[in-house]
Amino acid sequence: MSFERAQELFQFIKKSPSCFHAIATIREELLANGFIELSEGKKWALEAGKNYFVTRNQSSVIAFKIPCADFTSFHIATSHSDAPCYKLKENTEMDAAGKYTLLNTEPYGGMIASTWFDRPLSIAGRVLVKEGNAVKTKLVAVDRDLLMIPNMAIHMNRDINNGYKYNQQVDMMPVYGDNSAKGSLKALIAENAGVAEADIIGSDLFIYNRQDPCIWGANSEYISCPKLDDLECAFVTLKGFLKGQNAKSVSVLCVFDNEEVGSGTKQGAKSTFMVDTLKRINSALGRSEEDYHCAVASSFMVSADNAHAVHPNHPEMCDKLNRVYMNEGIVIKANSRQNYCTDGVSAAIFKSICEKANAPYQFFHNRSDLAGGGTLGNLSNMQVSLNAVDIGLPQLGMHSSFETAGIKDIQSTIDIMEAYYNSCLEEICDGDYILA
Repeated sequence: MSFERAQELFQFIKKSPSCFHAIATIREELLANGFIELSEGKKWALEAGKNYFVTRNQSSVIAFKIPCADFTSFHIATSHSDAPCYKLKENTEMDAAGKYTLLNTEPYGGMIASTWFDRPLSIAGRVLVKEGNAVKTKLVAVDRDLLMIPNMAIHMNRDINNGYKYNQQVDMMPVYGDNSAKGSLKALIAENAGVAEADIIGSDLFIYNRQDPCIWGANSEYISCPKLDDLECAFVTLKGFLKGQNAKSVSVLCVFDNEEVGSGTKQGAKSTFMVDTLKRINSALGRSEEDYHCAVASSFMVSADNAHAVHPNHPEMCDKLNRVYMNEGIVIKANSRQNYCTDGVSAAIFKSICEKANAPYQFFHNRSDLAGGGTLGNLSNMQVSLNAVDIGLPQLGMHSSFETAGIKDIQSTIDIMEAYYNSCLEEICDGDYILA
């Protein structure tokens, strides 16, 4: 089962070279499972017992299952569709020494720059196309090895192994071709999108790593792949969501864009997308505002974003007692500064769900003298306040262009997410809950 699940994950990620493709891939699976697509710009006529989804900016999606009109809560899982990479600037083709054509890029998110060198790269994203009076979106993914960012030889950079500060405007410009390639990129993108070059009036295009995923290790215990942070969480929460059944709670799956740059966009976790959707579900079923607030009080959110496993060469970088390892279960993440939304209540509830699924779990804290990263949970809670836990699958090389995780953790996390969506939480009073 582990091998088959890894292959499913690899296919999911290979079909998702940009955040737009990730949402298109999820949309395709939702439609295949009978979900009905909604539009934010049109009125919603919802029915109990049916399943729906809505997208925003084509880079975020919220799907939900309505069990009955008098539901008691929302069960929510969030992850994100974006990953650190390089984005093409509007005017992108540059000459180098009269012999090469480079592409002018800027960093998106906090990537490990050195991992982008000497690998086959290509371009994916979306273009906006003029069709009469309309502006329409076309997805683009150039499915061939197109670009390379070559390292400078050690003979010319003797300090490369002693610590080198990469200049994002100088060192990270990918080579597109020789001098004859100048002026051809837009035509290549238009051909890939199936449109006329003159009709392209806007774009959001990114560089992606084309290196094939792999399973490795003495016992085939590890996987390596681009974009494990956070498409692995998007994959496992989607699978658990599709399998879960609940008679009392509305099951909700959220995949947001722009987590890697702070989530402060109309489609990010800090936006109104989730609270807008929850309120529209409530009102479309004829429920009152009071009904909505009662449901939120008994609701729960799982914020799913991968976690740092202990590095084999640098175990000293982890807390001495709260250490996590690949293939040893899902990670519950906590931080006293609330960079993670986990507290004693949400940790206790989530541990109980893991035990119901007979699945292992681990606990992560940063070293007290090291600042950790933030994620989705506390940002989503700015818009709708509910009990929430931050979790993730343990991995190495986070924000590398090619990351590593454990093969066993995929299925065990799907099992946990299925158990989560099967469960029902009810608030008795503030601080006391029933989990069924």
